[in-house]
Amino acid sequence: MHLLVLTDRPGGGKSLLPALEYLDHSLQDAPLASGSLLGLGSCDVVVVDATQDLREGAAACRAASVHDLDKPVLVVMSEGGLAALKSTWGFDDWLQPFASPAEIETRLRLVRERAVASQPQRAANVGDLVVDEDSYQVRLRGQPLDLTYKEFELIKTLANAPNRVFTRELLLQEVWGYDYFGGSRTVDVHVRRLRAKLGPEYEQMIVTVRGVGYKLVPPGSRVERGPVDA
Repeated sequence: MHLLVLTDRPGGGKSLLPALEYLDHSLQDAPLASGSLLGLGSCDVVVVDATQDLREGAAACRAASVHDLDKPVLVVMSEGGLAALKSTWGFDDWLQPFASPAEIETRLRLVRERAVASQPQRAANVGDLVVDEDSYQVRLRGQPLDLTYKEFELIKTLANAPNRVFTRELLLQEVWGYDYFGGSRTVDVHVRRLRAKLGPEYEQMIVTVRGVGYKLVPPGSRVERGPVDA
């Protein structure tokens, strides 16, 4: 794991948690201040030192919990400061400075697993079709489809609301944007390409709604299908 440690200790994170010396984690030290989060790179867990300055520790916890890093926050508290610890600080778990390597490793692993489990799903599943927004990949029965960016955006829009009918105008707005000056035939062309890439067995998933637009339906659904656009 890569740990971002907010501390003013001269020795940084390994001075704050000496047992880190025995664990295989990379550390990035930064001053104990809310502004330290600005411009910093990615990390897996934010570790906040509240052993010496409770006010700054609390402020750093709150800032880290709402920052764009969107990572779990582990606060380190001395035994004497535990009475001041409040859930309103926005931390996910706490440690004492002289925790053992096993305890540190376990708490890091658990806060990371809880954070991953709580992330919203960014993949739409419609039958055998999976649209993964994080990897920009569409898989059909486990096999990736070779789609252009616009084809991906189009099938993503349809897959995020199965059985909902989208007008051509709405699809133009969602996929091409309000400033696009092309006609609605652009949608028809991309739908035709998508159907070809889905193949004969699955092309019927994209249904033409006569005089309106398109919708995506799970395989095997009984639908009334209008004429395929020329």
